[in-house]
Amino acid sequence: MTKQSVVVLMGGPDAEREISIQSGTAVAEALHASGKYLVDSVVIDTVTADELRTMNADVFFPVLHGPYGEGGQLQQALEEILTPFVGSGSSASKCAMHKIRTKEIAKNADIQTPTWSQVTKEKPCTLELPYILKPIDDGSSIDLAICKTPEEAQQASNRLLSKRATLLAESYIDGRELTVGIIDGVTLPIFEILPPKDLHTYDYSAKYERDDTIYLPDPALPENDCVEQAMKLYELLGVRDIARVDFLLDARGSWMLELNTMPGFTDHSLVPMAANYAGMSMQTLCAKLVNCALRRKVK
Repeated sequence: MTKQSVVVLMGGPDAEREISIQSGTAVAEALHASGKYLVDSVVIDTVTADELRTMNADVFFPVLHGPYGEGGQLQQALEEILTPFVGSGSSASKCAMHKIRTKEIAKNADIQTPTWSQVTKEKPCTLELPYILKPIDDGSSIDLAICKTPEEAQQASNRLLSKRATLLAESYIDGRELTVGIIDGVTLPIFEILPPKDLHTYDYSAKYERDDTIYLPDPALPENDCVEQAMKLYELLGVRDIARVDFLLDARGSWMLELNTMPGFTDHSLVPMAANYAGMSMQTLCAKLVNCALRRKVK
C-alpha cells in the first residue's frame, strides 16, 4: 500500500516563528516515527497556492502560530488548491484568531468571558484597574502586560501601542488557570497551570523558557462548566480537528479567555501533554490529526 505524503509546514512571518519551528519539527518526527507516511518538513515565511502545489502533498499539516499561519491567510491558500490540511478552515481560523470576535460570540452564547475594551492611541482603555493589555490577534502571551496601577497602565499602553495599532484590554481575573484540549470533537482531560511563584501569569517565559511551571492533570476543582463551554465554543466557531480553550476559574465560575486553533507541539505544550495523559502518544495524536484531514480529501 502506497504511503500518503504529508508535508509539515512551519515557521511563518510572525512573532511565534521559532516556537512554530519547534512544534513543526516535533510533529514531523512523530509522523516519521509512526512509519505510516512519507514526511517532508518545509520552513516557510509566507507561501502562495502555486508554491503549495509544487510540494505534491497528499495532506498538509500546517503547524504555524500567529496571524498569518493561524489566522486564515495560509488556510485560504490551502483551500485554493483543494489539498486536505489539518486544522480549521480559513473562516473559523480568522474568527478564532481575533480575540474580540471570539469573545463577542462567547458572550452572545452565555459563555462567561472577562469584560473587555478595545484600545488605540485615540481610544484609551475604559476599564477599571486592574486589567490586562494584550494583542487582539497574537498568541503565546506575546506583548501581554498586567496593569495594576495607573502608572503601569500608561507605560504598558505607550510601549505596546508603539508597535501595534490596536490592543485588547481585559479585566484582570485572579483565578486558577485551566485549559481544555479538543481532538476531533472529543475533549481531553482538564489541565491546571501553576506558573512559577515569581511570575504573576502564565507568560511566554513560563510557557517556553522555564522548567518550573507545574502542569496538573485532572486537578481537584469545584463544580465548573469548562469542558461544556469549550465544546460549545468549538462548535459555534466551526473549528475542526484540534483546539485548546483557555479559562480562568474563580468563585464566580469559569471565564473563557481564548480559543487556539493550532496549539503548540513542543515539549512544554499542553495538548500533547493532555493527550499523553489520556493514553494517546505523540505519534498517535499526529496520525489521528492527519487522518482527520484525509477524511475531507476531494475524490
